[in-house]
Amino acid sequence: MKARPIAALTLFASAALFSLSQMPVSPERVVEYHRTPGSLFEPHTTVLFGGDMMFDRYIRQTMDNYGGNFIFSCIADVLSSADLVVANLEGPITEYTSVSLGSEVGKPDNFIFTFPTEVATLLVRYNIRLVSLGNNHTLNLGWDGMHSTRAALRAARVGYFGVSPREGQESGSFDGASKIENINGVPLAFINYNEFALEGWRANAEAARAQIVEARKHGYLPIVYTHWGDEYATISVPRQRVLAHDFVDAGAEMVIGSHPHVIEESEL
Repeated sequence: MKARPIAALTLFASAALFSLSQMPVSPERVVEYHRTPGSLFEPHTTVLFGGDMMFDRYIRQTMDNYGGNFIFSCIADVLSSADLVVANLEGPITEYTSVSLGSEVGKPDNFIFTFPTEVATLLVRYNIRLVSLGNNHTLNLGWDGMHSTRAALRAARVGYFGVSPREGQESGSFDGASKIENINGVPLAFINYNEFALEGWRANAEAARAQIVEARKHGYLPIVYTHWGDEYATISVPRQRVLAHDFVDAGAEMVIGSHPHVIEESEL
């Protein structure tokens, strides 16, 4: 996979959620890309990437018992150290009662998520100001859940991306397909690939490639945040590696993975 020098960009790979505060924090994996002579960009920025954030089941119960701040208390300093924190919001934000809380592990209800409305403001409080919605739980509560999530994030001033072409068509709004951010003068384009998208992985991959090319054409550094692979597999599967190389060949600056809930290998 090709590696391109860019302004110092820090990568934090997280397992599953950022995890409960009483549990040990996963070690950081930091990859820094420093400007080289003749590099296009003079500015410097630090972007921290987290994994899947899930605020239902026992985590919701913990929030009810101890408050939302408890969830992030052990990594608050890490989150605040970055110019921007980006992670995957693994479910909708709604006013509906939790279905998975107290459900039996492995049963269908255990995999239906809804997050309390306070989550949007909680994200901002801990510098998580951009989230991906491209995952296999975003539509757990249908289009109502999708609309509610977008509205809550907009109200809290949290950016989002990862709305797939078919989701945009079905929901009546293509808002959130990709996200452009200019962080300390570094122009970044955040693009999602979702293996579980309604239109299928192949069509979603083609849409991601097109967004990468378009971002490059307009002078942005494309960062692809993916939702793919096999859960709890510590080594990526071939389809992940093939697509990652394809995205880089199309112009992606880096490819970040989520969904397996564990940290997999990295490649430069």
